[in-house]
Amino acid sequence: MSRTTFGRRLIPRGDGVSGFTLIEMIVAIAILLILTALAIPAVRVSIQRQREHDLRHDLWEMRDAIDRYKDAADRGGFQIKLGSEGYPPDLDELVKGVDVNGKKIRFLRRVPKDPMTGKTDWGMRSMQDDPTSDSWGGQNVFDVFSKSEGTALDGTKYKDW
Repeated sequence: MSRTTFGRRLIPRGDGVSGFTLIEMIVAIAILLILTALAIPAVRVSIQRQREHDLRHDLWEMRDAIDRYKDAADRGGFQIKLGSEGYPPDLDELVKGVDVNGKKIRFLRRVPKDPMTGKTDWGMRSMQDDPTSDSWGGQNVFDVFSKSEGTALDGTKYKDW
């Protein structure tokens, strides 16, 4: 007696055993390994590209907060420290906020984590510092940069962004 499935006749194998041979399994595993090896570099580049995007966004966010603080100080919204030129004394000041006419105004929700170093420790420059300097004079925060020594996909250094 023979069985049929949707009009096709199933022919039983001579030994009664069905499945894959050892050679078929080795070939299938080899193909999977080759495809995986080809995908790994693309995934690494994709991850680095995303981290670079996050770094650009975080730098933009902090620089925007510094600019908004400076604008508010220049309009006389709050009292500034002499010699600060209206820039915040540190990044924590942007998070803690300042008192403007009895109302607390914050410029940044939190200091973001540098996606390249994994820390919230950013390099800072004050108005008095040399633009290419890696050391912070401590007078005010005019600019921020990553402390990572890594190189971006476009060949530039992260600390120069």
